[in-house]
Amino acid sequence: MRSRRPSNILGGSKFAGAVPLLDAFITEEFLRKFFKFHAATVSTAVCLAVVLSHVPATNAQEIPEPPATEQVPESPPAPAIPHMEADPSPGMLDTGFHALYELKFKEAREQFLAYQKARPEDPLGKVAEAASYLFEQFNEKGVLTSEFFLDDDRFLGGVEGSPSQNRNSDFLRANREARAVAKKRVKLDPRDAHGLLVLTMTDGMESNYMAMIEKKQLAALSLMRQAESEANTLLGINPDEKDAYVALGMSNYVIGCLPGYKKAFLWFGGVRGDRNRGIQQMQSAAEHGHYLKPFAQILLALAYEREHQAERAQPLLAALSVQFPANPIFAHELELIGKRPPARKR
Repeated sequence: MRSRRPSNILGGSKFAGAVPLLDAFITEEFLRKFFKFHAATVSTAVCLAVVLSHVPATNAQEIPEPPATEQVPESPPAPAIPHMEADPSPGMLDTGFHALYELKFKEAREQFLAYQKARPEDPLGKVAEAASYLFEQFNEKGVLTSEFFLDDDRFLGGVEGSPSQNRNSDFLRANREARAVAKKRVKLDPRDAHGLLVLTMTDGMESNYMAMIEKKQLAALSLMRQAESEANTLLGINPDEKDAYVALGMSNYVIGCLPGYKKAFLWFGGVRGDRNRGIQQMQSAAEHGHYLKPFAQILLALAYEREHQAERAQPLLAALSVQFPANPIFAHELELIGKRPPARKR
């Protein structure tokens, strides 16, 4: 059954057009119930409502609409300016090498591994990790001390213990991985200075490892010669890569320190060394190198002590002890220079 609904007799929009008869009766019933008017009065009111509903809308007083306000077009939003963040990865290497020279090997490796994660295509992170393992072993064996460098048997013969006892698997693994990535880069671009630097470092470090840790002199000399060749190629491409002089300087100096008969043997094999030239090359790395600059300064100071030039070693050790106060070796070596009696020059 259809429910009744009241009709609005005051709003003209409800009565536009003809009003059905049924709606008229519904309206009459609504008025009778709520206003209790006389039936005739109510009927009259209903009829009046019907008549009014037929009046054209144009006869009604039109209320003028307010003038439309002019819409001011909104200016387009300013384009977003991209936020460029500086690449933090180079700082990881600097921080890592600083920790390395302070003998904080775990902290150094954390930085090097973070760099590898940020820059997986760059073998410098992996070769830095390899350097941390070798430097840690050198520290344990006392290699970078005057006690080791001034003893010909140890300097030219290696550390105590057998090669199997001294094997550094972590260094060899990281060094091998760094070399593999660097070789791929150089294969794609023979003038890739970055790849050549890593190759120079990997071969130079492994040469030192073979000579001093595993005591494989011939293998060490072969790698030393390879590192020297890579360093020369690198410096021919970019003379500013002074870190390459560390490998060159060590190669020349170590071979130059060998006994005469060994140098003669190597000379026939095409391997030559020059102590003075080696010192000059280490000086260049110690003055203008980057990551390996402190390492070159250590080697140079110890070489000066071997050459009985303590007055030249002293300022280097003093500067290192200030730059790396957490490393006790530099301060200790500086103290030893003052106590050591003058020795006969070679």
